[in-house]
Parts: sequence; C-alpha cells; structure tokens
Amino acid sequence: MEDKLIVPQKIKNLLYGLIGIGVISLGAGFAMDPHRAWANYLLNNYYFVSLAIGAGFFGAIQYIAQAGWSSAFKRIPEAMASYIPVAGVFFLMLYFGMHSLFHWSHEGITETDKLLAHKAPYLNVPFFFIRVILFFGLWTVMVRLLRKISLKEDAEGGLQHFYDSEKYSKVFIFIVAISFTLFAIDMLMSLEPHWFSGLFAAKSFIAAFQHGAAMIALIVILLNKSGHLKMLNRSHLHDYSRYIFMLSIVWGYFNFAEFMLIWYGNLPEETVFFVNRSQGVFGVLFYVNIILNWFIPFLFLMPRMTSRSKVFMVPVILIMMVGQYTELYYYIWPAVVHEAKFGLIEIGTYIGFLGLFALVVINTLSKANLVPKNHPYLEESVYHQF
Repeated sequence: MEDKLIVPQKIKNLLYGLIGIGVISLGAGFAMDPHRAWANYLLNNYYFVSLAIGAGFFGAIQYIAQAGWSSAFKRIPEAMASYIPVAGVFFLMLYFGMHSLFHWSHEGITETDKLLAHKAPYLNVPFFFIRVILFFGLWTVMVRLLRKISLKEDAEGGLQHFYDSEKYSKVFIFIVAISFTLFAIDMLMSLEPHWFSGLFAAKSFIAAFQHGAAMIALIVILLNKSGHLKMLNRSHLHDYSRYIFMLSIVWGYFNFAEFMLIWYGNLPEETVFFVNRSQGVFGVLFYVNIILNWFIPFLFLMPRMTSRSKVFMVPVILIMMVGQYTELYYYIWPAVVHEAKFGLIEIGTYIGFLGLFALVVINTLSKANLVPKNHPYLEESVYHQF
C-alpha cells in the first residue's frame, strides 16, 4: 500500500518562518529579561522532548503488546521520536543558562546551605551534563535502532525484524522508565532543590506518555484529513481515545495522590511547593491544570460516540496540549521568574519550537512510506473494526 508524504515547499517555508519567530522572540527575551528567556527555553525544550519520548514509549508498547490495531500508523511515533537528538543539542546549551535556572549551580552555595551540600554529589554542573549526554545518547541509539529495523522490515519482509523490534522495545521502555524519571527530577524538580516529592518523577513520566499519545492521534487525524492513511476508521479513533482517556485518569490519580500525601503529611519541606503556588495566577493554574489534563478528556472521551469522532477528539487534544504547557508553566515560573508573566516572548518561543518540531517530524515522515510494509499485523490494522 503506497502512501508517500510529499511536503510542499510552501509548508516548509511556513515552518522556517515559525522557527524565525521563535529565534526573534528568544533573542528579545534574552535582551530584556534573561531569567524569563531561559525559563521559556527550558519549558519549550522539555515540552517537545516529552512528546517525543512519550511517542517513542507508545510505539514500543505496541510492539511489546503485539498490538495489531495500531501497526498501520507506527510511522508517526517513529517520526516524533526522531526529534530526540535535536532536543539533546538544545539541552546541552542549557550550560549557558544554568545560573539563571538552577539555584544549586551557583558557586559557593554549598558553603552556606547544608542541604545543598548534602545533595552536591548529585546536583553539580559536570554530573548534570554527564547525565544529559547519557540520557540523550541512550534514547537516540534506541529510537534509531528501532527505526532502522522498521525500515528493514519494509525492504526485506519476514518475521525476524518484528521479533527484533519487540525485543529492543523491551530494552527501550526499561531505559526510558529509569532515565526519563531522573531527567524530570533534573530539569524540573531541581529548580527548587529544597523541595522533594516521591511521586513527581512518575507523574512527569505519565504526563509525557499521555500527551505523546494524544499528539500521535492528532497527527494521524491531520494526515487522514490531507488524504493519507485512508484506512483510518472510527474503531482506530476509539482505540486512540481509550489510550488518552486511560492516561488522563492515571495522570489525575498521580496528581491527587501527590497533593493529598503532602497535604496530609504537612511537612514544611514538602508543602513549600504548593504554598509558593497558592496565590494569584498560580493558584488558579492549579485547578486549570486539572480541568485541561484530566476533566475535559475524561468527560468528552468517555462516551463511545464522542471517542470515535474527529470533531470531538481534535479539540480535546488541542486543549490537552495547552494543558501540558500550563502544567510546565506552573512548575517553572514560580521557581525561576517568581511571578506570572505571559506575553509575546512566551507565544513566540512556543511557535518557534513548534515549527522546529513539526519540521523534523514531517521530514522524517517523508523519508519512508507512511503505511509500513510487511508488518505481520498490517492486515489486522487496515481492516480493524469493532
């Protein structure tokens, strides 16, 4: 089944324009308010790499579960995961913004802060970047290996490539489960190094999986709207909705569990996180995050009718994308900027990173047939009905 994506030059030019807007916005931010600019840099960098990791994890789960329904659409998580090495380069550039973002990176801080002195063997700049290189190195090797096997399956056929994909997917999810939780601690929780939460890392991993799965569904729908992936039907939409619905419940559970345990324990070193975010806009965002990331997908994707409808799914997914942004804003801004600021710098920076992410994804999608060949479950996916 031939289905090649040919990207018009005008679309690429549009994406280049979006990237240019991002560069200008970040440049203006660094000139006017470096702390705010670095906060935007970190937020958007983390936002899009979490989508890529979540998509890669989703694709690996499909192999491990030997899921048939999704096999015709596996090029989309592969393409999203191809953004990981690009994000790795941007995260290495955080070196120039460490002092603006991470309190623990200041020289001499351990001499006056006993807690940070205790954490110094882990929270120090050289080891921080060793972990960044290690994490992105492992993720890049694994996603490229799985992509290479997938393309070989197209060219050569046979079941061995499918078995290899399943085997290496098991390795990949093991690596991601450990490394991305540590990555979330490094990039988000260590912004406030005196605070800690036993559930924060797991909650961040669930958020990446949740929003990665939602973005896969959105790209599939958009490709179908543009004349590709014509086998997409209401049963496929229903399965994507079940993933989003299920993960929104898990996200809600972890958020409630974290807040409830900290509230009940009432320990100052834990409650300080929510106390600092209880006033003004940040206090409102606490509830906004719940509405956008849990309540709306739970409410609108639970009925069978709406969970099988593009008309309902697309707005819900777009709302969830906003929800992911507000959640990261809620984490980062009180720790770095110390007040709620949102304007052209934030909008422009997001647009720039969105353009870059979209450019990488569509370039990867255009390099292979959108519908995989010789996958053992391809026929089951094409004729999937229930």
